[in-house]
Amino acid sequence: MVDAVSSTTAAAASGTGRARLAENFDTFLSLLTTQLKNQDPLSPMDSTQFTQQLVQMTGVEQQLLTNDLLEKLVANTGSGISTAVSLIGKEVRADSDQAALSGGKAEWVYKLDRAATDVKVEVLDSKGRVVQTIAPTDNKVGEHTFKWDGKTANGSTAPDGVYSLRVTAKDSEGSTVPTGVIAQGVVTGVQQVDGQTIVTINGAQVPWEKITLIRQAPEPTTDKAQTTASNNNPDDEETSTPVAA
Repeated sequence: MVDAVSSTTAAAASGTGRARLAENFDTFLSLLTTQLKNQDPLSPMDSTQFTQQLVQMTGVEQQLLTNDLLEKLVANTGSGISTAVSLIGKEVRADSDQAALSGGKAEWVYKLDRAATDVKVEVLDSKGRVVQTIAPTDNKVGEHTFKWDGKTANGSTAPDGVYSLRVTAKDSEGSTVPTGVIAQGVVTGVQQVDGQTIVTINGAQVPWEKITLIRQAPEPTTDKAQTTASNNNPDDEETSTPVAA
């Protein structure tokens, strides 16, 4: 049996693909199970020999896991992170409810599938606790930008970090209005975490496969243009009313 186990392990080690390793691993398990079922009760298998076989089995299993990891790394190196690097400096949109609060600023985009009469926007911290609740005044169908100044419901200033947005809405009949939250911003970084390509948007990390739109980042607005726009549109900025959480 030891020779058979050694042959099985050697064959697995010399295999060229995961399928070959899996086949030999299954053969090893069958041999070991058969041996345990048919051993002489009066002369059971030596514990040392059994331990050696278990160690060899674990080695085969680790080879399978290593092959899986290598496949992920090859895939990400070939078409993941190398492609995602080109997104740095681009403005993107992604299906994500997270954004980073930095310097008293955090921004999300949320959408209403139809007009609503009652909308509640909640900012949650990393532990899922509601830190601020807002009742927007503009509840028409479509997309809305929500800017948070970092103030909590009790008037204190929230620490910098990643926060998430939760939006609930109802229409005039009390029926739930479908909503969605979008992360929008310029990509500032790309990295790999456990074989997955992650991009940084608005200070929050988002899997790159969740990106739904890519475009050139807008040119910075000059101070003069900002002043002119402000003077021409003094009431453009929507005000939101905090409500009790």
